[in-house]
Amino acid sequence: MNMDLNTLTHILIGVASVLIILKRLMKEVGGIKEIKTLTKTSEMLSEDLFWSIVHNSLLHTTNQDGQKSKLISNLEKLTLKEIIGFRLRTDKLLYDTYNSEMWCAGYIMNGGCSDDSFEYFRLWIISRGKDVYYAAKSNPDALVSETSKDRELYDFEDFWYVALEAFKIKTGKNLYDYIDYDNFVTREGKYQQFNFTWKEEDLNSMKKICPKLFEEFQK
Repeated sequence: MNMDLNTLTHILIGVASVLIILKRLMKEVGGIKEIKTLTKTSEMLSEDLFWSIVHNSLLHTTNQDGQKSKLISNLEKLTLKEIIGFRLRTDKLLYDTYNSEMWCAGYIMNGGCSDDSFEYFRLWIISRGKDVYYAAKSNPDALVSETSKDRELYDFEDFWYVALEAFKIKTGKNLYDYIDYDNFVTREGKYQQFNFTWKEEDLNSMKKICPKLFEEFQK
């Protein structure tokens, strides 16, 4: 039987679509089975595994949409407890960079920085990988190495939700319902308060904290 190329192409596309649907259903079935024994947890994913997943998400991706897709795909391969742990580790890394000096860097780089913007700014730092994160944690001015003329804002809000999306795909459930908040305090809403060491109307106070960033964004 003769078959033209267009017909064959449509058949192959149809088969591929069916295989994708079957793969997704198998994940959902596995997730639903696993969730029956899942209890609330406050256990974070190990840092090594967390940073490995972030590093992998940066490979062969040129934008945040690509990185987000890669993150979700890799998280789907983890257990449900590990997916929750990824989110908890993210919250801990955010908690550890909630300070005046980091906020100054965010203000300079984004031309202003509200409470929410500061959260998204730190998520962007985390998304750049372990080396960038810890260099910035030690000295926020080190972020000058991550600046780009092609970027308008340094933020990555969606990074906060990749674990929720992976969890939802596998179970149809809300990840938040499985976090033991009573025993997990290094998170938003529990941040340690601090006094600002700079003022937005006092440019010299900002320049003193982040001189390289200040110079870069004054060009």
